[in-house]
Amino acid sequence: MDIKGAQLAVDEWIKNHGVRYFNELTNMAQLTEEVGEVARIIARRYGEQSEKESDKAKDLGEELADVLFVVLCLANQTGIDLQEAFDKKLDLKAKRDHDRHQNNKKLK
Repeated sequence: MDIKGAQLAVDEWIKNHGVRYFNELTNMAQLTEEVGEVARIIARRYGEQSEKESDKAKDLGEELADVLFVVLCLANQTGIDLQEAFDKKLDLKAKRDHDRHQNNKKLK
């Protein structure tokens, strides 16, 4: 599924299972919460913090999918074609950052 398809799937889910989209401010708070859950897993599993027994069963993929779901909601409700925006961003980064990263001695 491409990004455009994912946006449509989220919109269908909202129509069939949700009452409506949460407002943009609520979704921004939701996004912050979900990113915090991703950060907790990363900090404890891959960083220097010890991982609590209760955190070991948490699924990083599921938490990243939660982030993506809310991002898709925000794009839908603000009229953003995220596929188009992502394609433009990837093209920009390829042009702007190719030499920068290729010449970065820290990445060798």
